[in-house]
Amino acid sequence: MPSAMLSAVLEEEPDLYEAFPPHVDPTGITILTDSPPGKKAPLKTFEEVQPLLQPGRKRELKLLIRENSWPINSPVRAALWPALCRQHQHGKSMLDGFYWDMVTQVFGTVELPDKPIMLPPFVEATHCLGYHLTRKGRAVADRVVSVLGYACPDITYSPSLYPITAALLHFMPEEECYHCMASLVASKEKMFITQTKLLNEVTWKTVMQIAKKHASAAQHLSRLSGAIGPERIYADWQWWILAALPFPHLVRVLDCFFHEGIKVFYRVALAILILFHKHSTNQNSEWYAEATKNGVDHAIDKFCRNMPASPTKLLRTAFSIRALSSQYISRVFIKTEMTLKSKQVITGARLVRSRSSDNLPTSQSQVNIQMMSHTLTIREKLSEETCKQMLFTLWSWLPVRITMYQPVLLYTTEEHGCSLTTFYVRVEHHEPTLLMIKTCNNEVFGAYCSTRWFERNQKDERGNRQAYFGTGETFLFSLYPERAKYPWVGCAALADGKGDERVAHGSELFMAADSKMITIGGGDGQAIWMDENIRFGKTDRCSTFNNPPLCPSGDFEIRVLEVYGFSGA
Repeated sequence: MPSAMLSAVLEEEPDLYEAFPPHVDPTGITILTDSPPGKKAPLKTFEEVQPLLQPGRKRELKLLIRENSWPINSPVRAALWPALCRQHQHGKSMLDGFYWDMVTQVFGTVELPDKPIMLPPFVEATHCLGYHLTRKGRAVADRVVSVLGYACPDITYSPSLYPITAALLHFMPEEECYHCMASLVASKEKMFITQTKLLNEVTWKTVMQIAKKHASAAQHLSRLSGAIGPERIYADWQWWILAALPFPHLVRVLDCFFHEGIKVFYRVALAILILFHKHSTNQNSEWYAEATKNGVDHAIDKFCRNMPASPTKLLRTAFSIRALSSQYISRVFIKTEMTLKSKQVITGARLVRSRSSDNLPTSQSQVNIQMMSHTLTIREKLSEETCKQMLFTLWSWLPVRITMYQPVLLYTTEEHGCSLTTFYVRVEHHEPTLLMIKTCNNEVFGAYCSTRWFERNQKDERGNRQAYFGTGETFLFSLYPERAKYPWVGCAALADGKGDERVAHGSELFMAADSKMITIGGGDGQAIWMDENIRFGKTDRCSTFNNPPLCPSGDFEIRVLEVYGFSGA
């Protein structure tokens, strides 16, 4: 190569030592080139990406990130990753200096301690991956994670939190890394990092469930798993990505992950299975021999460490998987979470669960229940002990992540009057909500509604208002005189191993509302129907929840309707 051309190439490529912060040791980092120069369009700079960082252009940004295979030493990530994480922050942005104030509060100084930092109990010691951080870099990662643990006491189990923190530190300073992690942990619209043992279990069971859509890869894995069974293999799914993939592959996965959320990990996990299947089907292949000799779990780990596909090929495989929409993944996730929770409640089985998913509420949950009991009008004519047991039972039925939020009384007919208009004004922008009805015969029942009531105004692609809305997380309950929970029938299908079968449309009618009425549950009847004056209602069996009428007469007169939201949810 002529010297002039060589100097031009060297000017374009950032120096490996200058591309990373001082707490990174770049000597072990391999730079992969996916394609010869000139074969593709030039990679985008952050200045070209920045205009897409706004709500109306998320799809454009998603496609751009997927298509731009920036090399690992590209300077773009120093600005791109913080900007992507900032999209997901919940509430007001942190003030300058907030992190260092927290560090001082936790450690008494901003100087890095000489002794090892004690990590929070939610961290798994075996998975504190540092990648290419120096010894000082590891201490910085320890400190960021410790401050996060101090600031977010609701996190009870989060093994992926440390590796993601360490990966961020390869491209940014400590304070920026903390702000990024705080945004990902607090994100409401998308999930990035699971924070309880129950949700951690839900993720790998979700991967196992969606893998069944790609039967050849999933069945191949089941055959190779032998005596250990596929569950143990899927339980390690996130470590295929975070621990085993070469660092350049992981960084490209994280480019997409910081924008799109955990669904990227799901897709990449399936891509790994598809590629492993391709390379191990032949009984004479190296990977078939590895799986039969040392076990398929070791074979997949080794396969990922020696990934035969480039980062671009891996992502292309992941994003070309059909019939794997965000809505489908979310539906499987919610059904899996509800199935695991219902098994705990019904059988008392000791699944892998977090403290906040136990039938006994956490101390924070008990405070929340106590606060709710003070505002509860329906407790009139019920003993204090009965009321307390009713609320504890109801709390055990809520999704795990909701139990740590403080309940807030949004609407009560006692104080705000009996008007559907007032109901909407006070309630419609809150998600989720808890509706509790007390009839004139002292029956107490209601519904956990997963979606905003404002969704009644949403229109479909043809411009027509949606008749029904909501998700399978919605459920009915009865508290007095009988206590019972009636989850979506789709949950039972999943528990019976029929999760892949399509639930009939008449069994997916969760919530409906207009200016004249409110309905919860439909299909061959309405589980709860209330009129515009919130005075009269009726209840019947419905296909969505397969519930009996929630009061014996079927028709009821409303004595009190109370609606609760959850502060911060």
